[in-house]
Amino acid sequence: MIFFSPIMSILGIYVLAAVLPAFFLLRYIYKMDTVEKEPPYLLWSLLLAGVLAALASIVLENIGSVVINSTLDNSDPYYYIIFFFLFVAVVEEGTKLFFLKRRSWRDPNFNFMFDGIVYSVFVSLGFAAFENIKYVFTYGLSVAMPRALLAVPGHLGFAVFMGVFYGRAKLCESRGHYFASKVNMAMGYAAAVFLHGFYDSCCMIGTRQATTVFVVFVVVMYFIVFHMIKRASSKDRPV
Repeated sequence: MIFFSPIMSILGIYVLAAVLPAFFLLRYIYKMDTVEKEPPYLLWSLLLAGVLAALASIVLENIGSVVINSTLDNSDPYYYIIFFFLFVAVVEEGTKLFFLKRRSWRDPNFNFMFDGIVYSVFVSLGFAAFENIKYVFTYGLSVAMPRALLAVPGHLGFAVFMGVFYGRAKLCESRGHYFASKVNMAMGYAAAVFLHGFYDSCCMIGTRQATTVFVVFVVVMYFIVFHMIKRASSKDRPV
């Protein structure tokens, strides 16, 4: 036990550093759901769905890495754009949407528009928390703060755009507009993929111009996203 306690303390610090940013954002979204709170068992299952999405993404992205590295050199100026749009963004947002819909679409608790945002964010931040744990244990605590300020809120932003359209898709289906439902679902996915791909590409290219674009993009996206959350919360209605 003399050696066990310090090890457990260090592990605890690493896990807390990884998951606390997601926890605070989840708490914020939960508080903004003012009309009807979602049951805890559903929210926990959505977090687990996000972890499953992260595990599936790891497998698919490894396959994608093999494909792109066999066709493009990483010094190619289009390497990062192709990789982060076609492999990372498409895969990660696709797995999130798959597990999100599988877990929540037919759930009877999905009865308000804002629920779409809540469910999407919980899946996405379950994904982000797992990803953060992986990064912190791989690269150390030095990555915890940058990821808390950028990566985790980034996943929140992508999820809010997807969630708004996800709620609209549910509303359309409940009114018998099945084609419009599919269009909204596709638009939510496309918006999340574009934002995710643009975010990652600008972040990883590494030039001064790309970094400037990245900072401006992040600030504008955060401003729009939190405005969207407040507006959707205040105008929530049944589906």
